[in-house]
Amino acid sequence: MTAKSPDLLAPLDLAFWNIETAEHPMHLGALGVFEADAPGAAQHAAELLAARAPAVPGLRMRIAGVLVPVGGAARVPVADFDPLYHVRITEPVTDFHAAAGALMERPLDRRRPPWEAHVLPAADGRSFAVLFKFHHALADGLRALTLAAAVLDPVDLPAARTPEPAPRRGLRLPFPGLRDITLGDLDPRRYPGHVRAVAGATTQAVSIGASVARATWGVRTSPALSAEPTGTRRTAGVVLDLDDVHRIRKTVGGTVNDVLIAVVAGAVRRWLDDRGDGSEGVEPRALIPVSRRRPRTAHPQGNRLSGYLVRLPVAERDPLERLRAVRLAMDRHKDRGPHRGAGAVALLADHVPPLGHRLGGALVGRNARLLFDLMVTSVPLPSLGLTLGGCPLTAVFPLAPLAQGQSLAVALSTYRGQVHFGLVADAEAVPDLETLARATRDELTELLAVCTP
Repeated sequence: MTAKSPDLLAPLDLAFWNIETAEHPMHLGALGVFEADAPGAAQHAAELLAARAPAVPGLRMRIAGVLVPVGGAARVPVADFDPLYHVRITEPVTDFHAAAGALMERPLDRRRPPWEAHVLPAADGRSFAVLFKFHHALADGLRALTLAAAVLDPVDLPAARTPEPAPRRGLRLPFPGLRDITLGDLDPRRYPGHVRAVAGATTQAVSIGASVARATWGVRTSPALSAEPTGTRRTAGVVLDLDDVHRIRKTVGGTVNDVLIAVVAGAVRRWLDDRGDGSEGVEPRALIPVSRRRPRTAHPQGNRLSGYLVRLPVAERDPLERLRAVRLAMDRHKDRGPHRGAGAVALLADHVPPLGHRLGGALVGRNARLLFDLMVTSVPLPSLGLTLGGCPLTAVFPLAPLAQGQSLAVALSTYRGQVHFGLVADAEAVPDLETLARATRDELTELLAVCTP
């Protein structure tokens, strides 16, 4: 009987695993707030999470090194999986975000499946929160959502597409877009197609590299957006009315995402001016991740990401002009697609052998600030109501990983008529994160006022 092949980490997953340091944890998270229906609701929720976790295969996987390929790693099941190590309940708290920030500081145990779920009872007993943490090598935002949803109460979701069958065994080439080559494929009459594919991959790499170089020219950023990593974390949340966002979109045009990115640009402007750093001439580069997953794929594995690199028009005084600038930039990126431009630098991971990721991970991690100044990412959520132990989920704040050398990351999700912003910052570099949260709300209010007089 043939042994099952290991679930090897994709190049981008391996990169995330290798760039982590003690001062630079590479995990993402989500803070979900639930309405409590009884005094013991938080304890019951923790018991349910622990009871359901063993039945979710993805939660039983740890990451271990492999002999072949050299420098590679794989997801392997844990025989002695203990859900009580991963699911924990805290003492009652008065501020969910303050507690979440302290918990986000702690690196995940790399010897175990790299995830945790912390249940936070509210001091008043009316609600509780659950902070999910996943290492980026185990899950990107969409995969993390799938794993978290698997331990919430069952819901009726649309049927997912049956996964594609595993490819035939053969010679694996380290280039994206190439399938495995079997002996039957080595017919010289067919070989030129593979040569063209290799050439195309090389051309793509050169094009992305040139775009990265161009993206560093004439950069006007702010020192407030960069910081030496301290390992400390602070989080904050902002809730906006999705109907307000739609009113702006219908008046000015563009997409909901365009409006929200413009809100981020205006909020950063207000925040910089408020703290005395000034916004004059500032155009920070925002990395906007783009998923390359096929729609309705069952059990998505690993990171399938590209991105757009957008200069935020922070220096622009007029909120409508900021929105127009964002729209133009996003339209240009969409016309080119997620496989081109400086934001597609994640695709270059596919061109690097595993040993290269192992040896160069720390170097790449330290230089993220040379490519972009902050991340602004959107995490999709189902529109239907989610519950845990019958307690409804009332708010969910996605928490993006903070790139090494950067002080701020922004993630957002829409859920049941609201937009939830999750702000993550280095706690020492950004002690005034609540100021940015207020600026986000104020920016939407002003934009709504000028769009709907």
